[in-house]
Amino acid sequence: MSAFMEQRHLGRTGLRVSRIGLGTLTWGRDSDEHDAADMLKVFWGAGGTLIDTADVYGDGEAEYLLGQLMDGLVPRRDLVISTKAGSVPDPDRRFDGSRGHLLNALDASLARLGTDYVDLWHIHAFDPETPLDETLQALDLAVSSGRARYAGVSNFCGWQLAKAATWQLAAPGIRTRLASTQMEYSLLQRGVEREVLPAALDLGVGLLPSSPLGRGVLTAKYRHITPPDSRGGSEHMAPFVAPYLDETACGIVDAVQTAADGLAVTPLQVALAWVRDRPGVAAPIIGARNALQLTGALSVESLSLPDEICRALDDVSAPIHRYPDHDWSTL
Repeated sequence: MSAFMEQRHLGRTGLRVSRIGLGTLTWGRDSDEHDAADMLKVFWGAGGTLIDTADVYGDGEAEYLLGQLMDGLVPRRDLVISTKAGSVPDPDRRFDGSRGHLLNALDASLARLGTDYVDLWHIHAFDPETPLDETLQALDLAVSSGRARYAGVSNFCGWQLAKAATWQLAAPGIRTRLASTQMEYSLLQRGVEREVLPAALDLGVGLLPSSPLGRGVLTAKYRHITPPDSRGGSEHMAPFVAPYLDETACGIVDAVQTAADGLAVTPLQVALAWVRDRPGVAAPIIGARNALQLTGALSVESLSLPDEICRALDDVSAPIHRYPDHDWSTL
């Protein structure tokens, strides 16, 4: 394997991951086994290690496909496999964080993946109907049994992350430190900077940004039209993209395009480099649909944005954070 990509520690742990991760949300649905195989080969060949999936991606098909490809395409030992559990197809209860459901889901994930363990196992979202300590016990059991090497959470807001991470550090017995939290984070979505990111930095939890390209909008492909072969042109994905097609987003995309023109790179590279190098970020997760898109994203490895570009992008995309986060003493 050609190891070109920089590796980073995931939070305050000994686990090292490539600083760009490969997401599999589209596998088995928009990306068939040939596209998935091509992406995995390109990613591995560039030194990528972190593969992110979930038990609900493609109704399990993404995990199954990854397992089939690992069987002969890429050595299991070269990959850091991350999956998630807790999302359920029940309209009355979107998330199930009960110990029974989570551990059953992990066993099913391992069977689909064709492996004895995952390197990183996330709780997909906070379940308000299950005591948090019960949910966290599932993480401890998964790690102590060897079915997961490290554990984390996903889509937890600031107080939920802080409570979970603190409980794991302070509760009696051998507890599993939270290695990571996976959250949406990009120039178009900086909400995690309000509370989640400060909590993660303080507690040594690594941030894995999802949708680092603003659901594709930061590639500037939507500046003038919606390409029919894009997510925004897809019936089932259009509502996912739509929130980032407003006037505010357009201004940010224009700034990214201006920066890209000045640096002779692509808007994708600018947007991805910005989030990759934010404090606390371990590895943005890229959700490419084919090897060509992925190759474009991986080319960001050689790009570091100049400080003045970063400051300009920070300013144009700055979220409004007031009381109680800032300036409370002057109110």
